[in-house]
Amino acid sequence: MAAELDFSPPEIPEPTFMENVLRYGLFFGAIFQLICVLAIILPVSKSHKADSDSFEPKNSEPVKKPKATAPQISKKPKKETKKKR
Repeated sequence: MAAELDFSPPEIPEPTFMENVLRYGLFFGAIFQLICVLAIILPVSKSHKADSDSFEPKNSEPVKKPKATAPQISKKPKKETKKKR
């Protein structure tokens, strides 16, 4: 009876080129997502903040903003007309 049972491993076909591309592409995508999540969770080093501040212009005088002009009062008021029924 033991001679009748076949315990050999099943035949698994070799993966095709597209299956390999898909498999490694999914691995690459998962690693990229982990890197992105870690970049959000981990704090940024302080040396990076100091570098970004050095690019800002350093003027001793504050930048003056132009003042908004006041609306002119000399305009003629519009005539009010009664509604015709």
